[in-house]
Order: sequence, then structure tokens, then C-alpha cells
Amino acid sequence: MRTRALTYGPAGATCPGQDGWPATPSDLRRFEQTICLGRGDDIWHTAAPAVLHWEVKRRSGFRVAPDRPVSEGAEFLISFGWGRLAVHEPVRIVAVAATDTRRGFAYGTLPGHPVSGEEAFIVHRDDDGTVFLTLRSLTQPAPSGFWRMIFPALLLAQKVFRRRYLKSLLP
Repeated sequence: MRTRALTYGPAGATCPGQDGWPATPSDLRRFEQTICLGRGDDIWHTAAPAVLHWEVKRRSGFRVAPDRPVSEGAEFLISFGWGRLAVHEPVRIVAVAATDTRRGFAYGTLPGHPVSGEEAFIVHRDDDGTVFLTLRSLTQPAPSGFWRMIFPALLLAQKVFRRRYLKSLLP
């Protein structure tokens, strides 16, 4: 089976396994935001597995197929809406972080995705037990087609969904 190429590069540039985020390609729009989910083991033991089971996307109104946890190299189809109005986002998991203090992943866009780039969802905790959700993304217009023409409207939709993402794991 032939693997489809990502629509951007380099893969893994959102660095979900790292606290810091090094310089990224200048042709991509960079976004990062962190929210505190709370403090304690209960918060961690709820949020850490949830992020790896797509709960940030699902609780924000998306469907994810197949229904399984993330794993590096796996491909998924993320969908929003229904019928002819559904938007489909083919993605590949390009990085997974699974440590005692950090869980998360990054996916990269495949041909047919409305934008081109990478998005990461990271749950992490400090030494004092405070648990955070961090979103990171690198975005540029899709390489061609209808989605490229409406990229400014997609940026507005992205802002709306980011607000949903940040609230998705709050207790």
C-alpha cells in the first residue's frame, strides 16, 4: 500500500513531546495557547488518556474514524457536519508523547484536508500537580482547490474551534 504524502513539511514541527517549541518554518502561521485544567491526580488521570483518545476533537463537535486511540503513523478521518455539508479532514499522526508528565500527539494534514499543516494537543503537568492543555498549530492554505480560495474564512472557523478545544477537557 502506498503512503500518501503530507501536504506540508517538516512533520513533527509542533513538538508535542517538548516543553519548549523551537523555531518553525516562516511560511506557516504559528499558534500556541495553554489553559489550566486544574490540579491533582484526578485531573491528570482523566485528561491524559482523554487527549490520546481524541476527546478534544470529539467534545468540540467532530467525529473521528476509525474509533481508536492515536498511534504514530496511523491515519484518521476527522469530520464535522452531516451529509453534503460535512467537511472531512484526512490526517496522519506524526508524533505521540506519552510520559509520566506529558501526553499528547500531533497530526499532519493529508491531501483533501481544508488547510495544510500540523496541529498538536498536549496535556502536561507541573511538579506541583497542576495540569494544563496546550494547543499548537502550524497552518497555511491547502495546496490547491476550493479550500485554498476560502482560506481566510477557514482561519475564522479555526479560531472558533480553538476556543472549543480549550474548554473540551475542563472538569
